Amino acid sequence: MVVEEACQTILQRCDGFKPQVGLILGSGLGNLADHIDRAYRIPYGTIPGFPVSQVAGHAGNLVLGYLGGTPVVAMQGRAHLYEGWHAAKATFPVRCMQSLGIDSLIVSNASGGINPRFHSGQVVMIDDHIDWMNRCGSNEKEINAGAASIGLPHRTGNPYDAELMESAERLALKLGFMLSRGTYLATLGPNYETRAEYRAFAKMGADMVGMSTVPEVLLAKQLGLRVLAFSIITNVAKPDVQIVTEHSDVLDWSYKAQNQLVPLIMRILNSMSETR
Repeated sequence: MVVEEACQTILQRCDGFKPQVGLILGSGLGNLADHIDRAYRIPYGTIPGFPVSQVAGHAGNLVLGYLGGTPVVAMQGRAHLYEGWHAAKATFPVRCMQSLGIDSLIVSNASGGINPRFHSGQVVMIDDHIDWMNRCGSNEKEINAGAASIGLPHRTGNPYDAELMESAERLALKLGFMLSRGTYLATLGPNYETRAEYRAFAKMGADMVGMSTVPEVLLAKQLGLRVLAFSIITNVAKPDVQIVTEHSDVLDWSYKAQNQLVPLIMRILNSMSETR
């Protein structure tokens, strides 16, 4: 009922606009929403049931309109579990976007680099993840329980769409850069990682680490959405050197990486629009 109420509010505010692709714009990436044409901008606080993030770099608006020729709905910022939200509440907007009609979800975040071949400001495509948000998997159990209550299957297989990833790699080359792939490890946060944690995560097979994305991706998979995800490397770990990471540094590198990520997402959306 809450999803229906939220969607009714959204549709009333955007004259019944029907999006096809959802976007979740992470730390420092909200400016992508400024490229949306004929945009309707709705503050999260005015939508029933929507969680409102208090983190810097997350504007807290739902923006609907056209990007790359495709009707989209973009989350200008997200709610994080470390703010106190339960996974079901933090992922509530994904349920609403699916109910509005999207069939694909593009997610972005900022992350710390673990793989030494990465560099600050690099855009990396997520091709797998490790859910370390609460060590016992209750994050996934909570989402699975919510999905089961409305008749959805539990997550199976890799949630990241192989066809979309291959298309993104081809389009990145046309834009003049090679798009690397990597495994994203999600922690609960809100603390940045210790040197020992970086070493441990590297041994686990992680290429980058952050504090978001996995709950949204898990739910999107269960809802039958195609998922594509990108991570901007904001700092690269040096486990043998004591380095202090500030949130302002994360935002700075995210802003700089938009020069690659914004054109890439617009090309991807244009390609998706042509194949529909």
